[in-house]
Amino acid sequence: MVLLASAICTKSGKAIISRQFVEMTRSRIEGLLAAFPKLMNSGNTTKQHTFVETESVRYVYQPLEKLYMLLITTKHSNILEDLETLRLFSRVIPEYCRAMEESEIVENAFSLIFAFDEIVALGYRENVNLAQIRTFTEMDSHEEKVFQAVRQTQEREAKEEMKKKAKELQAARVAAAKGRGGKMTMPGFGGFGSGTSRSEISAANIETTAVIDTTPAPKPTYPTRPAGSGKAMKLGSKSKDVDTFVDKLRSEGTEVISHKQKSVAKPAAAPVVNMSSVHLKTEEKITLTAGRDGGLQNMEIRGLVVLRISNSEVAKIKLAVENNDDKGFQLQTHPNVDKKLFSSENVIGLKQAGKSFPINNDIGLLRWRLQTTDESLMPLSINCWPSENDGQCEVNIEYELLQDNLELKDVVISIPVPHGVGGPVVGELDGEYHYNHKQSQLEWQVPVIDISNKSGSMEFTIAGHPEDFFPVNVSFFSSKTYCDVKVTEVTGVEDEKPIKFSQEVSFTAEKYEIV
Repeated sequence: MVLLASAICTKSGKAIISRQFVEMTRSRIEGLLAAFPKLMNSGNTTKQHTFVETESVRYVYQPLEKLYMLLITTKHSNILEDLETLRLFSRVIPEYCRAMEESEIVENAFSLIFAFDEIVALGYRENVNLAQIRTFTEMDSHEEKVFQAVRQTQEREAKEEMKKKAKELQAARVAAAKGRGGKMTMPGFGGFGSGTSRSEISAANIETTAVIDTTPAPKPTYPTRPAGSGKAMKLGSKSKDVDTFVDKLRSEGTEVISHKQKSVAKPAAAPVVNMSSVHLKTEEKITLTAGRDGGLQNMEIRGLVVLRISNSEVAKIKLAVENNDDKGFQLQTHPNVDKKLFSSENVIGLKQAGKSFPINNDIGLLRWRLQTTDESLMPLSINCWPSENDGQCEVNIEYELLQDNLELKDVVISIPVPHGVGGPVVGELDGEYHYNHKQSQLEWQVPVIDISNKSGSMEFTIAGHPEDFFPVNVSFFSSKTYCDVKVTEVTGVEDEKPIKFSQEVSFTAEKYEIV
């Protein structure tokens, strides 16, 4: 099917929201929506699913109380697929709107549009269900949560440090007044009498200090520059207090990156690639859940090859693909790609040979997918074995590479540990470890796991129970995909001459969990 647009409109044809999935002018979509109520057959309004057709398009719609959920498709689309897509659109709306009213639709317009985009891409229905749409649109970011937690911790500790400094300054003023042994005059209260003894003055000072400390702290004022310092303020300079504060955060397991490090640091796992006029990006992600006692509950691997062309002179090309997959991946090309050419010669080219690829756009050409419960297909097996003894747990954990052709870099195996019982005592270890105090996690870090370093183990002891050390999470990066599919050559369509291209490949763990 080719879906042109989707809209939620009133029974009079007024569009509340509309989303176009192919290139259309505003006047065209407004004309189509305005013509819809005139074409409706009054006898069809009581049916669950209805449609009307014109010479060029088909309207598929479903009544939603006082509104309509409307799809505009081509006349050559499959009506059964149209109705199935319409049902999914109609089920999405109650997820975001409490009532089928115009005001509620307008209030949640952006959420609905984002959900519509998950259902249809470039006019074609995506293979998604309602649960997946809900997950995709939540856009829950673990990195954002960590950043917010670190910022709140920094603000809280900065306030505590400020209160501590204020108390120290007040105590210093009291000590200075005691050292002079003279009268202490408080503004607005006058001085003490000449007959007051030194011990009485000290007692009065202490009492006054206690009263000041228990009152709400006044708004902080900016310190004035000392007279005659002769030095200008230096932007970007770091005081000892800041250094001490940063060192304290780092000792508690919080990663603190300076401004200079932010501007120049680059992740080691994703090397920078010099992009040519023809650039290919291959991304593959794995989602895996395995049991702590063995057995693979679910493993899904998805891959996508994206093409970006920045020069119109090399827009008419075709790509040779080498496919050495032996795991049973399902490969699928873009609808505009010549499927016969790909199946017979493993070459990606457009159906219309004389047509050019779009310029300065990311175009998905080829994607693949594998879903299995076969434990032998796991990239990396993790065996975590906690043993309890008098309130203490001795934890043995080991990894083993099951696919010899893979090379996993920057591997981090995160094991949760009980909070508030102190840090773990680590014994034997292959690699390095880092104890994250704030998140109560022990991070086992292995730089590279490949055929020369297929297995490793770690032992540590900490107070707790066996169930405290699950789920175990794994993250890694690889510059070689699990599905052995790669683009080997790019040539021109007309002259068959090789064209220089750049390529970046990544295989990462979106979710790798031992539960």
